[in-house]
Amino acid sequence: MFICPKKYSNQTNMHVFFHSFICVNVFWCVHYFDGYSGGGVMAYSESQSDHGASIVESSETAPKRKKLVVLGTGWAGTSFLKNLDGSLYDVQVVSPRNYFSFTPLLPSVTCGTVEARSIVEPIRKIIKNKTGEIRFWEAECFKIDPVNKKVHCQANAGTNLNGNGEFVVDYDYLVIAMGARTNTFNTPGVVEHCHFLKEVEDAQKIRKSVIESLEKANLPNLSEEERKRNLQFVIVGGGPTGIEFAAELHDFLSEDVSKLYPNIHDLVRITVIQAGEHILSMFDKRITSFAEQKFKRDGIEVKTGYRVTNVSDKTITMMDRSKTATDLPYGMAVWSTGIGTRPVIRSFMEQIGQADRRALATDEWMRVQGLDNVYALGDCATIHQRKVMEDISAIFSVADKDNSGTLTVKEIQDVLGDICERYPQVELYLKSRAMGDLVDLLNDAQGDEKKKDKELSIEEFKNALAQVDSQVKFLPATAQVAAQQGEYLAKCFNRMKECEAKPEGPLRMRGAGRHQFHPFRYKHFGSFAPLGGEQTAAELPGDWISIGHSSQWLWYSVYASKQVSWRTRALVISDWTRRFIFGRDSSGI
Repeated sequence: MFICPKKYSNQTNMHVFFHSFICVNVFWCVHYFDGYSGGGVMAYSESQSDHGASIVESSETAPKRKKLVVLGTGWAGTSFLKNLDGSLYDVQVVSPRNYFSFTPLLPSVTCGTVEARSIVEPIRKIIKNKTGEIRFWEAECFKIDPVNKKVHCQANAGTNLNGNGEFVVDYDYLVIAMGARTNTFNTPGVVEHCHFLKEVEDAQKIRKSVIESLEKANLPNLSEEERKRNLQFVIVGGGPTGIEFAAELHDFLSEDVSKLYPNIHDLVRITVIQAGEHILSMFDKRITSFAEQKFKRDGIEVKTGYRVTNVSDKTITMMDRSKTATDLPYGMAVWSTGIGTRPVIRSFMEQIGQADRRALATDEWMRVQGLDNVYALGDCATIHQRKVMEDISAIFSVADKDNSGTLTVKEIQDVLGDICERYPQVELYLKSRAMGDLVDLLNDAQGDEKKKDKELSIEEFKNALAQVDSQVKFLPATAQVAAQQGEYLAKCFNRMKECEAKPEGPLRMRGAGRHQFHPFRYKHFGSFAPLGGEQTAAELPGDWISIGHSSQWLWYSVYASKQVSWRTRALVISDWTRRFIFGRDSSGI
């Protein structure tokens, strides 16, 4: 497939698929799937706390290693575990799910394009061949105690003397990768009447609900109004998840349901409700425009500028910008409007003075602010990038090696690399202003050419960097970001002792020496937006946009390559092949 900037591609050549599959498969396999080596042996015991909860402890005969507790087995947690050298730590994993799920394919599960078990891999399989022993507990963490360095957990079934299944795990290092929950914005009726699409179980419930709606509408002696209500499918939220589900549902209804339910097919309606002006607003405008036009051609109604205010068992109430309320009868509704904070994370944030935030604030090394031994990554956290202007005096002092009270351009150039690494917004600002280095930036601020021995006062230095912090970027809550954060943090833990002796990070602007590690830097590999009808929009680095059938083949190859194991890769490809040959399964199970 040939993809060029600002042009659409819709070719459907099979050789393009195989070429893309082989190339991307090799890249992602090398990047994501490292080989495993043999493991060690560790003994452990359980004791009883004063409150009846079991305390998980390491055996006294086991080698003395720091206790590393990982909460969560999603993208961030699994990526961390896959890249961690388990022989260096006493690793314990706590999660209510004993598997990893490939969440980008959840919309495909809702309509039977892909089976649920094809996108999950048992977490014990992932960690069993890791170096060292990694222990896994299937339980929910309900409290984090940073003062005493303990996490309180509860298993699904009671196992201790009190029968409540509670136990406590001590830690030296804690990695929080618990993800997030769907944000309902406290809208009445959402939890009771809407489906979410965050977990495999959610996709399975949606799939069953779609079939039930079709079967209900097909019953005899129903009024036309009741049939139409049962066949009104509503998606609240015009982001990638909601739009991909709408596209999958449309394909299922038009390609399979039309043959199996010919009497009611013409009554089916799909409606997308979006509070903003456009759907897929995080994508390039060309993709947004194409998606809206395609949905219009496919008969999918897109209501932009509407905010849902209430959901009952049969009606969704929404309000437009003029405050006019409208009731929409529905048979099934899926709520996909962004992410919110889990209760355990909210409680933890209140303990550490972050109650006013929407996610755990960390530094550029994934450390939770104010806690040296607690790390957070994935959807439950956000990196708080330090502002240049907050540290401008310290930066000036570090650069002013001769303590003259002024800076020469040469002195600035000597620390420019460290400044750009510690404050990535400086590099972004240089690029956005089409300037090659800080000398050009200073010349621009001064208004004329300066020599390298030109001296700048601290006020002139501040003026040159006054607009830099406008380039601070926040990372999106995506699987791609979480996976890269997990891999980065694991590599930091693997080299913890080495970098304690020889720090490799940038100069400390506040304090002496260097930071222990290089800060995390996210690398964007591109985004996909499947739009149904074997058409996908691809937004790749370098302003490359591709929309059409050939992008769908690229989507197939990338998503197959990024599966966590060869087993799931084979299952997903076989599911796609089955769907091409036999269609989707419409069984109500």
